[in-house]
Amino acid sequence: MKKYLFNLKYIALGIFVFLSSCLSDDLPDVGDIVDLTGPTPSFNFNEITTSQFTCDEALIFADYEIYFEAGTNLSVNGTQYEWSFAEIINDTEEIPVSDIEYINSQRIVLVASIEALNADVIALEEDIEELELKLPCETDQAKRNAILAEIDALEIALQATKDAVPEETLASIADLENQISNLPVGTINDQNVIVAFPGPGTYKIALTVTDNNGWSNAIDENITITEAIPTIPVPEIGEPSFEANSLPDGTGDGRDSWRVPSNTAWSPLGGGTTVIQINTDTSPGEGADLPDGVKAAKFPAGGARVAYQEIEVTPGAEYVLTYYSAFEVTQFADLTVSILKPTTSNYTESLLEDNIIASRTDNNIDRVDNIFRQHALSFEAGENESVIIFVTNSGDESRLDFFQILVKQ
Repeated sequence: MKKYLFNLKYIALGIFVFLSSCLSDDLPDVGDIVDLTGPTPSFNFNEITTSQFTCDEALIFADYEIYFEAGTNLSVNGTQYEWSFAEIINDTEEIPVSDIEYINSQRIVLVASIEALNADVIALEEDIEELELKLPCETDQAKRNAILAEIDALEIALQATKDAVPEETLASIADLENQISNLPVGTINDQNVIVAFPGPGTYKIALTVTDNNGWSNAIDENITITEAIPTIPVPEIGEPSFEANSLPDGTGDGRDSWRVPSNTAWSPLGGGTTVIQINTDTSPGEGADLPDGVKAAKFPAGGARVAYQEIEVTPGAEYVLTYYSAFEVTQFADLTVSILKPTTSNYTESLLEDNIIASRTDNNIDRVDNIFRQHALSFEAGENESVIIFVTNSGDESRLDFFQILVKQ
């Protein structure tokens, strides 16, 4: 019996030595145990589509580009990558996409470097281009003249900015541009690649990853590229801070954009003067400053004055209107800012619920005398191509300043 136990002990020891040798790189002709699990592929993507439209929303160009970044489990080395792309026609049909362009992913890095070195010049060039695209659709001659004057001023500033760029910076930019020109084209075997698609649609993206032992795994995902659409323009509010000479042609007393079409029709009291008054900050930088500039709209106690301005909007868009109010606090006061349908034709109609798109009322309870506070009013344009900003007050004297509007994303 002892003899058999002795033999079993040495058999077990022999097996242990054999298995240990499989893990030793020091023994001749013996390596690590082969990993037969294969790679685990993954990928991320980021849409970098760019487009440009004329002021009347005609498409100039659209580049439908997506940046793909592949990866795999870190324990696998020596991997190879292969991308494939097919367009999804319906639930059962896929067509391989042949007219795809592959772009070297280093382009992103090099372009970003140029933009960082030449940020001021590029910003001015973009501002000029935006104005030049806007000009053909502007029919108001005063606004056209203002745009042309702004372009002229920007071009002077652009030339001065270019002249101020140091020689070493220009050399660095030229070198980066040369690197972009000499980049090899991207391929389906790049780990990271920019893919230019022929147009919007739903595409099946497949990635196959192979390790250095020849083991492969694949994953796929459907992505949808939406059609490029024009950027919704930000509406223009005339004399938004009630400053003098702030109209496009350099004129205006700060109130001209806010006058009602008819005093009789829009007066809360049935007639008389409705135009707002203007307060001027005679000591800017001291005490309670105005939110913007040195002037603000004043609504005297009694509620006889109103502010009215019709602005263009894009049907279907959502907006956020912001502004600042301040109050006297000797007696109760409130101030109402409303967004009205463009068909509203008088003060009585402005009170009808059917004509009010949105409205906000603020008062002087717990307010500090003549200290401005910002408010926000969201609204949807609906089917309207324009809306009316209408402001009324009651009770004690109140003030209004610095209108801004943005497109809600």
